[in-house]
This record gives sequence, structure tokens and C-alpha cells, in this order.
Amino acid sequence: MPAAPLASLRTVVAGVAASVAIAAGAAVPATAAAKDLPVPWSPVGMVAGGVDPDSAAGANDFGCRPSEEHPNPVVLVHGLIGTLGTNWPTMSPLLANNGFCVFGLSYGRIPGLPMVGGLGPMERSAEELRAFIDRVLRETGADKVDLVGHSEGTVMPRWYLSFLDGAAKVDKYVQITPLWDGTNLVGLGDLLALAQSIDPAMEDVIGGLVGVACGSCAQFMPSSSYMRAVNDAGRPVPGITYTSIVTKYDELVSPYTSGILEHPQVTNHVLQDVCPNDFSEHMAVAYDPNVAQMVLNALSPDRARPVPCVPMTPAGPLGDVPPIGLAPAKSTGRGGTSGRDGASGTTAGSAASRCSAGKAIRVRVRRGKGERIRRITVTRGKKRLAVRRGKALRSVVVRRLAPGRRSLRVRTVGKRRDGRTVRRNYVVRRTVRC
Repeated sequence: MPAAPLASLRTVVAGVAASVAIAAGAAVPATAAAKDLPVPWSPVGMVAGGVDPDSAAGANDFGCRPSEEHPNPVVLVHGLIGTLGTNWPTMSPLLANNGFCVFGLSYGRIPGLPMVGGLGPMERSAEELRAFIDRVLRETGADKVDLVGHSEGTVMPRWYLSFLDGAAKVDKYVQITPLWDGTNLVGLGDLLALAQSIDPAMEDVIGGLVGVACGSCAQFMPSSSYMRAVNDAGRPVPGITYTSIVTKYDELVSPYTSGILEHPQVTNHVLQDVCPNDFSEHMAVAYDPNVAQMVLNALSPDRARPVPCVPMTPAGPLGDVPPIGLAPAKSTGRGGTSGRDGASGTTAGSAASRCSAGKAIRVRVRRGKGERIRRITVTRGKKRLAVRRGKALRSVVVRRLAPGRRSLRVRTVGKRRDGRTVRRNYVVRRTVRC
């Protein structure tokens, strides 16, 4: 996405944040014990992060060793003109408070602009990400990392996953305001497509003009060679579990539905479907408590908690923010618990909440271009769990499963545009929660 509109947006919100900070005397300590790290829910944290752009509370303790509860270190990947310090002052301490080993980098800097990142070509930034993740794995002894990306942090890592052997090193990928199809902000994507239709070489001309100050900006356009390359390589990379979180008020990802991908590996959340009173736009989601709970739930689904639905504006929450964190860890069977309650800061009781039948889950089906699914059947072992018939089906709801990670067999019957019948038979894995 072009730098100028994003820069102006950050300037406006930063101004609001600065006023709040002056009035309230707010400050975010750079370091603290993990259990005491403050978690800011407003742009104040982003202003404080600008003082030290390469630091965020709770991040980059290379002496941290992943626990059995959270075996994957979490790597935070910021957005365009962001840094570790400005993009993650909320998420970094929250994750650390909940027992994760948290790491993050500032990438994509260009000469003369040391305080912002993400401006370099994304292929080059992906090399930086590869080197950083290799260091995290080497020093923590972990086999894989989980990624949490915002904006460009959902696009640039796709090069790492597809072309730099990153897929084998990533387990979960939580994407905040992703751009599977790029953005057509202020019509620039249409302009590029029109220019390419006249002369394919025009992409280099337009990219060169924009790239004087921002080598990555033209790459966000839907028809850019970068977007074509990562999409042709495969949108979801096999073996990775994706969670996409989008906001209807995203002024930079246009349309916001570019962040939604219907695929069995991807769980999509539209923020306003979860909380209608949340008016967070592209930047505000980085310090949004509702989004933060969704991120925690995606990283640790066995300890998920309901999203509290805090009313939000771009300047922060309206009213108090309830505790955001993971549910108590399950009992170890030795009179204690295997972890700490990250929301309250107290040790969970020995009686873990249990249920015999978990919540219903929605299973989305695979379909080819132009294919209409007429029947969906879901089974587990020899038991038929759900059958749905219709003219153009996309999903089916499965109920009455016990909590836990479940393997389900999906069978579909569909029709192509040419009238041919298409039958599919495959296995999906879903987590059923209480």
C-alpha cells in the first residue's frame, strides 16, 4: 500500500495519542518482569514505541526457552512504515504475560529513514526475516515458530514461506488485516493493471516512480509481479494453519475482503461480526483488545476465551478493558496446573473446566474455480456427522463432537460449468472447544 496515505494516518493518530499521553502522563516501561508487563490499549503505546523502534516490552529475550504449553516461539512481523517498537507495544507484552517466548524484528529500512521500516522491496525483507527466524530457532532450540503479522507483515513473509524454505519452520500464522489479493487503494491497482494492458514494461516504470521512497509500495497492487508470484506459488502453504482477522473499516486494504480466503487451512474472522461496536481501522487493530483475544485464541486454541467485545474507536477503547488472556491451563493430574492464568496473573485452580460435547464447528469445503458444491458429507470413522445439500454450498456445521483435535473426512459432490460432476474426498483437522 502506498506510503503517503499510511503515513498521514499514522500522523493523525499519533497526534491524538500524544495529546492523551501528555494529559495522562502515560508511559510504557521498556523492561519489567514478565508477569508485571503493562499492556497499553491505545495509541499511546505506539508513540512510546517510537522512542526505541527496535524494542518492545517482553520481546527478544534470547534466553527464553519455550514451554511444553507453548512450544513455538512467536515472531512478530510489523507493517508498512512500522517497527517492532511502534507496531507491537500491545501484543508483545500481552503474549509474554501469557507465557510465550516473543521475538520481533524491524525490517525493510532504507537509507535516511532509520525510524521506520517495511519500505524496502519485500524480497529483500524476506531475507531479513529468514535470518531472524533462523536465529530464534537456533537460540531457543525450537523446531518451528508461530508468526503474527500485521499488514505488510502478512504479505512479505509469503515470499519467505514460498521461496526461501520457510514453510518447514512455521506452524501457525496469525494475520491481522491481511492482503491475499493486494489492495486497490485510491485506484492505484486499477492504474497499474491498465498500464500493464498497454505495455507490460509499464510496471517497472510505475514501480520505479513509487520506489524512490518505498520499494515495497507498488508490490501491494493486485496485478504486481510480486503478488502474482506469491499467489502462483500457492496462497496457503501446505502444513501451516492460518488465521485471518479483517476489519470492515480498513481504509488501506481495499476492499477489506482481500484479507478473506476461503480455504480449509484458513480461519477467517471479520472483526465486526464478532463485535459490532468495534470501529477499529487498519492501524487501531494493533492495540485492540478484541483482536488481541482472537490472536491468543488462535495461538493457543485449547485455552481460548470468548472475545469480550470491547467498544473501540481508532483512538482506543470506550470504557474499561476486561482481562485479556488465556483460560487456565488444564490440570497436570498431580494436584496442580501445567501453567499460569495469563489474564489474572494467578495460578489456576486444580479443577479445570471440562465438557462432554464441544461447540459446533464450521467446516469449509474445497472447490475449484466455477465449481458449485451440491452435497457435503462429513464423517469420523464410520459415523456420519453431517450432511448438507444445496445448489452452491461452501460449508457445513458439525455438532456433538467431544473437545480436542479431531480428524474429519469430507466428501463433496459438485458440478462444473461444463456440467461435469466433480467428487472430492479428503481429511481436515479441526479443534473442537468447550
